[in-house]
Amino acid sequence: MRKKIVAGNWKMNTTLQEGLALAKGLNEALKDKTPKCDVIVGTPFTHLACVADAIDTNKIGVAAQNCADHEKGAYTGEVSAAMVASTGAKYVILGHSERRQYYGETAEILKTKVNLALANGLTPIFCIGEVLEEREAGKHFDVVDEQIKGSLFDLSAEDFGKIVIAYEPVWAIGTGKTATADQAQEIHAHIRKTIASKYEQTIADNCSILYGGSMNAGNAKELVSKPDVDGGLIGGASLSVENFMPIVEAF
Repeated sequence: MRKKIVAGNWKMNTTLQEGLALAKGLNEALKDKTPKCDVIVGTPFTHLACVADAIDTNKIGVAAQNCADHEKGAYTGEVSAAMVASTGAKYVILGHSERRQYYGETAEILKTKVNLALANGLTPIFCIGEVLEEREAGKHFDVVDEQIKGSLFDLSAEDFGKIVIAYEPVWAIGTGKTATADQAQEIHAHIRKTIASKYEQTIADNCSILYGGSMNAGNAKELVSKPDVDGGLIGGASLSVENFMPIVEAF
């Protein structure tokens, strides 16, 4: 039975004080509940250790939004996978479309980051997805296949089994557009088929695939009702407890 997951990606939002208040508020909202999904918050690097200390990490997992593609050394401003793990974080978001677009992250760079994350005991939440032009040209299946194969298909079956995939229709991030539940199901099923073509079917069936395109309180229940949609990677709606909790409760 693969895990159901709702992961918030705060992006470059919240000061440390604001982030702590948000994390504590979510912790309080979950205190007397037993959610039917794993709940994760992806905070800025500056917040990781404080948030991990302030919440019940049995209820809420903590994720970094990135890590370096080097183990250590003279890379001013970078944060290594080992540093992320030392804060108490258990997850790291890798390959987000904004990292690919704004910071030129390639398949090879991301392959290195995935390997370093796994070597340090972190669970990568690996993002894939197409832009609007690729969707309109009917290339969306090819794009996600290339992204998966380029960064993940050198992994052993055991290591691939530790990966969470997040499908992001890039055209639906922050635009108010959302893939229909049927569109989400179609491409999630395709991603699972691609994984099965490389690894055994059991590995594909056990891989959690999250939807990452403007999931919110209004559409979460329909999206997660689809058999291959295992949860969400949530952007804007993760920045308030009131907007995030209904997505958790959609399960």
